[in-house]
Amino acid sequence: MSYAVWVAAAVTAVLFASDWWAVWHRRADVERLTKPAAMVALLAGATDSSAGRWLVLALGLGLVGDVLLLEDTPNRFVGGLAAFLVGHLAYVASFVAVGLDSPVLGWLGAAVLVLALVVGRRILPGALAQGGPRLAVPVAVYMAVIGAMAVLGWATGRPLVGLGATLFVVSDTALAMGRFVQNRRWTQIVVMVTYHLAQALIVAGLLLT
Repeated sequence: MSYAVWVAAAVTAVLFASDWWAVWHRRADVERLTKPAAMVALLAGATDSSAGRWLVLALGLGLVGDVLLLEDTPNRFVGGLAAFLVGHLAYVASFVAVGLDSPVLGWLGAAVLVLALVVGRRILPGALAQGGPRLAVPVAVYMAVIGAMAVLGWATGRPLVGLGATLFVVSDTALAMGRFVQNRRWTQIVVMVTYHLAQALIVAGLLLT
């Protein structure tokens, strides 16, 4: 990896930590700066990846989703959901591009998905109660797509990519539980820590191929 990538990684780590601090202390003013800035820094480092345009597209859509979710309104939530859904499809394309060299490891991703469905079994009923089929159907589609991402992430045979995809499932499950089931004091910090680590691990796993 180039020197520029290492610099981008260091800046990204600082911005991640700053955003976690802002989330925990409920400093929305700081989070408005650190949340998108962290993704911009990660994007800068990812441009040197062999996964190419798909990875950059996935991170770019993650940035769009982050910005939309800075405001907690139904329309922005659905917009963020759509951005991340297409972003996960871009991740899937990125994984296929680098090669699914260990398809048997996809069973690890399947196991992660089953566990998430058990833990989050009240998510779809909660989404249905809040917004009817108009909300529940996109949530169900999103769950299917991120499940596919977890399976294919492990199928690449790259542990960092698999772990990153797993943390994405954890992050999105926690986010959905907080929105549709029960929101706790620690929910948002869990969402952001696992989300940031997921993105970073996937990028690192692809950069190291």
